[in-house]
Amino acid sequence: MSVNSANNFHGVGRRKRAVARVWLRGGSGKIIINGRAHSDFFPTKTSIEAVERPLKTLDKSSMFDIKVNVNGGGWVGQAGAISVGIARAVLSTDEGLRPVLRENGLLTVDSRKKERKKYGQRGARAKFQFVKR
Repeated sequence: MSVNSANNFHGVGRRKRAVARVWLRGGSGKIIINGRAHSDFFPTKTSIEAVERPLKTLDKSSMFDIKVNVNGGGWVGQAGAISVGIARAVLSTDEGLRPVLRENGLLTVDSRKKERKKYGQRGARAKFQFVKR
């Protein structure tokens, strides 16, 4: 959530194993994710809407050009990470937007992660079947 010298605003978003680094710059509303347009990057309309949600909530969808580097996780986790990253970057442009972003749940990080597999078990919680004889 820092400001670069050339009027670039930066935000980092995380969800599950995905990490998104987001840069905002004044522009026409293009969203570039890993060198591709966001509508080409994500396979579902739900993920595309999740990425656009912070800007549509604030009616700033045509004010910024957004460049995103995202890695890790699947595309649902990446969409959530990008959404949080965009919200944080927009927040660094104007701190007065915090109440609107907060009430729409755009700054809240979903901290659920995959639970690790334990030794002596089949999975994180699943056990091997008990055999008496």
